[in-house]
Amino acid sequence: MKKFLYISLLVVGMWSCTSSEGGETDKSPPPPTPDEVNEAPTVPSLVYPTNNLLCIDNTLDFEWSASTDSNGDTITYLIEVSTDNQFSEITHTTTGTPTIQTFTLEKGIAYYWRVKAIDTENAESDYSQTFNFYTEGEGINNYLPFAPELVKPLLNATKAQGTVELEWAASDADDDPLTFDVYFGTENPPTTLVSENQETTSYNIDAVASTAYYWKIVVKDDKEGQTIGQVWSFNVE
Repeated sequence: MKKFLYISLLVVGMWSCTSSEGGETDKSPPPPTPDEVNEAPTVPSLVYPTNNLLCIDNTLDFEWSASTDSNGDTITYLIEVSTDNQFSEITHTTTGTPTIQTFTLEKGIAYYWRVKAIDTENAESDYSQTFNFYTEGEGINNYLPFAPELVKPLLNATKAQGTVELEWAASDADDDPLTFDVYFGTENPPTTLVSENQETTSYNIDAVASTAYYWKIVVKDDKEGQTIGQVWSFNVE
């Protein structure tokens, strides 16, 4: 009888240990909740100053639409105002939660501005599109064209050999008719003028393999005003 009880207790003990170990094995960490995956805010949209605007006042309220954040984080905005469309010469910048910011600018200058959103986890949206505008200057009767904007090929892109289309965009605060000089070559900066006073905003070139190319656009209005664009580049595989 004692032997039977001993065996029974031993079996129960082994079953208990097995159940406990099985319970330990079956435990797994819970899956992450959606709140644990942080998403960047949406890209803000620029409202004012509008693109290509000629501003009669040099103290301006910069305004943009609010971004949204899927995690409900607080959003701050970084605004940058520059005198070139690559934002290498930033004249005004600040970070804050309002969607409007006031800056006093110099008169008679072409400016470019953009905004991006940042949440409390430091996730950042892409920059907004870039808008350009002029502040009206005293005694100025003609404003230089805005700097040309790259359309294609993308900066430092890799292209196949053969015909490559160069394309850009340009505008003028006075709505003057514009013409373009195209400089293209393998030297940086390019010095070879391949097209002069053309009215279209594209130009086709023949590119050979294993070569890096550089190009720039000079934008001219009909009042002898001109703006020299930055150097763009692409590679041919």
